[in-house]
Amino acid sequence: MADLTLHPLLAQLLTPNMRTVIFALKGVISMALALFVSMYLELDRPYWAIVSAVFLQIRPESGLVIEKALCQISGSVVGGGVGILILAFFMPYPLLALAGLTLWIGLNSAASAMVHNTNFIYAFAMSGMTAGLVIIMVMADPSAVDGRAVFDIAQSRISEITVGALCAMLVSQLLWPVTVKDSLRSHSRNVINETLEYLSLELDPDSTHEQRHQHADQILETLVILNDDSSAVAYEGPEGPGRSRAANLLCNKVMSLLAVTQIMGRFPRNHPNLVSPAFSKLLADMRSHFIRIAEANSFDESYRQAQALRRALLEHKAAYVDESAIVTRLSQTAVELVADLVMVLRAYNALENRDQTLLKASRLKTHRDPLIGAVNGFRTAVVFMIGAGIWLSTGSSAAIMLMIMPVVFSVVFARFSLAVLTVMLRHLLLGVVVAVPVALFFGLGLLSKSSGDFEMLVLVLAGPYFLGLLALAERPTLPYGLGFCVPFTLIVQPGNHMTFSTDVATSNALGLFVGMSILYWVFKLITPLDGQVMQRRLLEATARDLTAIDSQRWPESWFNGRMGERLLRLANYDQGSGNPSRVMTDLGFTGLNIGHMSIRLRRRIKNHRNAAVDVKLAEWQQVLADTYLMSARGNMNSRFREASARLLRAIYDAKEPDAQTATIEGMFERMALTFERTARTFHQV
Repeated sequence: MADLTLHPLLAQLLTPNMRTVIFALKGVISMALALFVSMYLELDRPYWAIVSAVFLQIRPESGLVIEKALCQISGSVVGGGVGILILAFFMPYPLLALAGLTLWIGLNSAASAMVHNTNFIYAFAMSGMTAGLVIIMVMADPSAVDGRAVFDIAQSRISEITVGALCAMLVSQLLWPVTVKDSLRSHSRNVINETLEYLSLELDPDSTHEQRHQHADQILETLVILNDDSSAVAYEGPEGPGRSRAANLLCNKVMSLLAVTQIMGRFPRNHPNLVSPAFSKLLADMRSHFIRIAEANSFDESYRQAQALRRALLEHKAAYVDESAIVTRLSQTAVELVADLVMVLRAYNALENRDQTLLKASRLKTHRDPLIGAVNGFRTAVVFMIGAGIWLSTGSSAAIMLMIMPVVFSVVFARFSLAVLTVMLRHLLLGVVVAVPVALFFGLGLLSKSSGDFEMLVLVLAGPYFLGLLALAERPTLPYGLGFCVPFTLIVQPGNHMTFSTDVATSNALGLFVGMSILYWVFKLITPLDGQVMQRRLLEATARDLTAIDSQRWPESWFNGRMGERLLRLANYDQGSGNPSRVMTDLGFTGLNIGHMSIRLRRRIKNHRNAAVDVKLAEWQQVLADTYLMSARGNMNSRFREASARLLRAIYDAKEPDAQTATIEGMFERMALTFERTARTFHQV
């Protein structure tokens, strides 16, 4: 009961579980090993190896640590090379060198907005940081005026960061290893259960709009996490690449399930007069089967239930007599839904047991908006320019810290929403505030009285690092731990030749605190773009993808990959606005739905394609995208029904209708009803 009254940070420090203790112990060993190797090799600044090892403690799974280590090393090498290149051209012109560095840091920050995986974002952060270290260290040392000195400084910074990354990777592999595979299995099981619950909710006439959206939001969030981790599992042994492909397929097919389920759920809710008794029974049977699949205790049982549902739907479809075209089409959609569910279950099983028959699928792509990249790049450049201005005006060595670490945090934290980011930066600042007196006490009070040997360094520093790593172990307290461990290291600066200078340590501490404060206020002043602007750009990007479907070799996989993070962003904007209607999220799912309907249309008319049909199909696809955007503005578009009628005539003129084309009229009618309903909804908003 006492834990309920404790602050999360205190609870984490005072009552850690065994997993957290092991995490902190591994982190201390990683950092001690990085310090030992750096001191043994007599590297110039061993504390950068410790900083490198600290960052690798975030997400301790072996595959993720290997991926982050590779990203960290590659980013450092590229950054070091760019630093050398800038100095080669602008060594005699310090202001131009700083301008070139500012541009490079801004470009890296902008590029980081084009990826979602945290490890890849970190690579861009390290690229900017290493270039900054090389250039600023050279400019701060008047004796480093020749090319050899510049190369030595770059080599030292890259070596220190590489040593820290390799030591953390080695400890992760050898001591109490935690695998991405287990995390993938857990996330996959969660997303399948969430999806099955969502399927049953969509078909439940008594479910609420809020219930359905809560489940959809959870599914999208878990899918993005699962997608990000799928790249790292490839580093975990010979089975890793196969598990990565299985995770990608699972994410992709869950997106298909979301699209098809929305079709099945919205139709009876919005058009009950078009639902026949036989179709109502089909929906009820589907819902009961989904519940049984979710309650199954094993993969084999879930798979048998899914196959039983597929057979039952085929029997329902065969028994239909005199049903409308739209109901006939939706019955076929139900069969397609279960086929996707079977593939999801097979992909889950393939995370443990190899399945060579699974098809490859596209990963969920990051939504790349150049406008977001420009804002991120400009904001990080401003943070650096403020630090550079302070350094040029004061000449203080402490201002170097003010320029470097805030840049790293600016890049790493840029992907979070303003509300989340504000809280994280406050916690980070609090960690810095605590780190300053602790570092001064341990660095100056205890270490200054020691021999300075490696053994004494580890003995004195292990305690503070262990507590900082306890906070770093859990997501809610991670900013506290990061804000403590990194500044503590940069203030104490453990190594072979420690100075134990009160003035230097205090000025470094002040520089770090001022830098983090500047970062906080720059993020408050240069905020992410207005939600409405970004929502409109997300919808326009969806409309562009609708027009490009026909040019893709695997359109369903391609479209799912493009829509995954896009839907999550729309959901986040909706949540941030506090609007309970969640109309923008609904509109995002509508885009996913009509994209899938367009893809299924192409499958049905593949034997009817000729030059005339292709012309009408291209016209119809453009009208489809235009109608989608018009409905989002509350406007009807009569051209859609006209374009659909022209395309239908062209299909029937090309070849006699068959079983595949019999339901096309129902598809067009359902899409027209969706656009009309969407237009009415937004006209009222």
